[in-house]
Amino acid sequence: MSEKHDRLKELRIDRADIESTGSGGGSTLAIVALVLVGAAAAAWWWLRDGGTTEVRVARAELVSPRALASSDAVLDASGYVTARRRATVSSKFTGKIVDVGIEEGMRVTEGQVLARLDDTIQTRSLALAEAQLQSARTALAETEVRLREAGLDAERLRKLVEGDVASQSLLDTAEANRDALKARLERQGDDVAVAEKTVSLRQQELDDTVIRAPFAGVVVTKNAQPGEMISPVSAGGGFTRTGIGTVVDMSSLEIEVDVNEAYIQRVSDGQAVEATLDAYPDWRISAYVITAVPTADRQKATVRVRVGFDQLDPRILPDMGVKVAFLSRDADQVAPAETAPDRSFVAVPEAAIVPAPGEGDSVFVVREGIAELRTVSVETRRSGRAWLTDGVESGETVVVDPPPSLTAGDPVRPTDS
Repeated sequence: MSEKHDRLKELRIDRADIESTGSGGGSTLAIVALVLVGAAAAAWWWLRDGGTTEVRVARAELVSPRALASSDAVLDASGYVTARRRATVSSKFTGKIVDVGIEEGMRVTEGQVLARLDDTIQTRSLALAEAQLQSARTALAETEVRLREAGLDAERLRKLVEGDVASQSLLDTAEANRDALKARLERQGDDVAVAEKTVSLRQQELDDTVIRAPFAGVVVTKNAQPGEMISPVSAGGGFTRTGIGTVVDMSSLEIEVDVNEAYIQRVSDGQAVEATLDAYPDWRISAYVITAVPTADRQKATVRVRVGFDQLDPRILPDMGVKVAFLSRDADQVAPAETAPDRSFVAVPEAAIVPAPGEGDSVFVVREGIAELRTVSVETRRSGRAWLTDGVESGETVVVDPPPSLTAGDPVRPTDS
């Protein structure tokens, strides 16, 4: 037994040795795998972000030539962005809404269908009017046939009376019948005209169940839902809507400000204005005075002034708060508001200007994440901004305070737009 037991022990596998060997091989493989993963991650990170330069950017803005002759502000005021064309669209009559096809922010074209009302009554009224028109036309056709017959009878009796074959009384009766049919034909012709106008009226009423956009614009509010009642006038109880929605023509945006009447002499038509939206305090917008409304508010002792934008921007929204600075000017150097400017200027932060490789100035423009170096012509520098005549288009993004290491063709990532 002892010998057999010793032989069995010789056949036993020593797991400690195997685990020791296996552990060493596994550790080596794990270390190699970790090194490869780390190298790949580092390469990916360098390609993705390590080779990209973070830069501050700003947007190039179009400015008016009027402001070129302007210097310091002579008057500051506050107001709001308003739309000259703004309409709350309603129906011509009271009815139930069956479909609403608008949502806030939707752009609509002139004549586009905004909503539909229940047209059951209008459709039946139109069908009835068309049936009445058809009946009137049939009666008119019948009378025309009878009139021709009466005319022939009267003509035959006239010949018989001339031949002393028929009496004069029979001819008189035939002529009277003919004249009566002629009068009836005229009346029925009028009836047909009235029926046609009735059909036209009923068709218009049916068309009025379709509510359309009065002009092209953007829907800013949606006030009604299918199943609700709508009326052009306010109805008691609060359950009847007075409008489907509000449409604003974004091309008609302007600024309205109240100027103290004691300073209104500092404002004149066509005067250069610099506007700043409360939502974008670092964005200075070039504008001009349209006109001062020729009346004063006796309660507030102010005069309303209309200010137009030199160029509209999607960031400008109705009812935004805005501050305006009326700039001084030389009347002989500034073109009137209605005169088209000969040149346009693009303003960028003065900190975006860098010396060109040769002579002159240049800026870095960001396009699809790549920095492009462009030579520009600076007309003037004022209030921390440089006015350019070429090299940069309005709306393009430029690098502000570019780092010295930045070169053309480098990938960049904006940190402030």
